[in-house]
Amino acid sequence: MALIAALAAACQRPASETTATTGSDSASAPAPDPVERGKYLVTVGGCHDCHTPKKMTPAGPEPDLSRSLIGHPAGEKLAGIPAGVIGPDKWGAVTNNHLTAWAGAWGVSFAMNLTPDKATGLGSWTPEMFVQALREGKHQGTGRAILPPMPWIWYRNMTDEDLRAIFAYLQSLPPVNNPVPEPLPPDRLPK
Repeated sequence: MALIAALAAACQRPASETTATTGSDSASAPAPDPVERGKYLVTVGGCHDCHTPKKMTPAGPEPDLSRSLIGHPAGEKLAGIPAGVIGPDKWGAVTNNHLTAWAGAWGVSFAMNLTPDKATGLGSWTPEMFVQALREGKHQGTGRAILPPMPWIWYRNMTDEDLRAIFAYLQSLPPVNNPVPEPLPPDRLPK
């Protein structure tokens, strides 16, 4: 009963009390740093889940932050996919130990290098290309389809400000030259 009374009292607070706590003082607060906001969004958005290779720890696989957001490690050989795992009425996807390569009915997708390396990462991208890529599900905003498991269909609902903050954070990282392979079509699944 006390909880209900407290909630009722809070909801019936005079408008002047509400204005006092949310008035002009909050309007003059500085805008959050886009790079810090982007770092937060990358962390809670799970970008490290696929774009950072893993290392084995006593707690299981964890992101290897010494290779933060480099994507699928260049030159890593993929293990064969057991016959009969992927297909109609089968499991939908399998992944490598780093969780950076995924195979399914679409073929094999590799997590891209999100560092600002100009040759192999996002270094040649503009903020507009990044926003368009996540809005349209197209590489560089106009290229090939972004493949599973990249959840761009959810990220496209983010504000332009948040997507630009993510891009600002990614551009603040050290560039790492890590050429990630192009996706493989379904008829080229590793055996």
